[in-house]
Amino acid sequence: MHPMTPAPFLVRSRRPVRADTVNLTLEPVEGACPPFLPGQFTMIYARGVGEIPISISGRTRAGGYLQTIRAVGAVSRALCRTRRGDLVGVRGPYGTAWDVPAASGMDVVVAAGGLGLAALRPVVQELVRHRARYGRISLIVGTRAPMTLLYPRELDRWARAGVDVQVTVDHPDHEWKGPIGLVTKLIERIVFEPRRTAGFVCGPEVMMRAAAGELVRRGVAASRITLSLERNMKCGVGRCGHCQLGPLLLCLDGPVVSYERAARLMAVPEL
Repeated sequence: MHPMTPAPFLVRSRRPVRADTVNLTLEPVEGACPPFLPGQFTMIYARGVGEIPISISGRTRAGGYLQTIRAVGAVSRALCRTRRGDLVGVRGPYGTAWDVPAASGMDVVVAAGGLGLAALRPVVQELVRHRARYGRISLIVGTRAPMTLLYPRELDRWARAGVDVQVTVDHPDHEWKGPIGLVTKLIERIVFEPRRTAGFVCGPEVMMRAAAGELVRRGVAASRITLSLERNMKCGVGRCGHCQLGPLLLCLDGPVVSYERAARLMAVPEL
């Protein structure tokens, strides 16, 4: 099959997560889902509308992909409106991955902002699955409001598995009792040994710069902090150049990039 031709995938299930966000489970019409690594993405095509990159949030029990999608544009809105039994097009998986095994023996800080938790979900699952291999595991999550928080049941389950889960919101409701404000405030509170810590960060770019910068300020080496960068991906296979960021084509050289490499590049705004 031509690399730009999407394969037909069936929407096996559609579950609303929040008012503007759904979990889709996708299974190929023929054959098995290609394997993926945490951090990789697929290009998903909504018939008659267009195609966008979406991080793979996990593997379903039946072997399909879990894709968490928020309605923010024409394509994502069309995908969020799909129903069970509909067809979408899928290409990939593409891109670089989070190197979770490299953090073996270290403390681990996972920092997620908003929908960034969808891309980091496979990381936390891998850490929990092999809990004994790692030191302290901290998951800090920032979200707009309590009602926009992703995977609340999984957050509780991860906490019971030994992960220090902390959540902060920008706009609390009358029932919220937790922290309010920036993710960086949570980094100040968690406990880790900086010289033996790996960081995984995903979210809005301003949040990633702040979170990675705070980890460095506390003594974590920039080479042990990885981010998931976003730019305007169109092809996913390095042909169109839309996602170029300095010397990188993020669909090939990213989206997962070390902060040591990304810090100076993130000063370049996306047009």
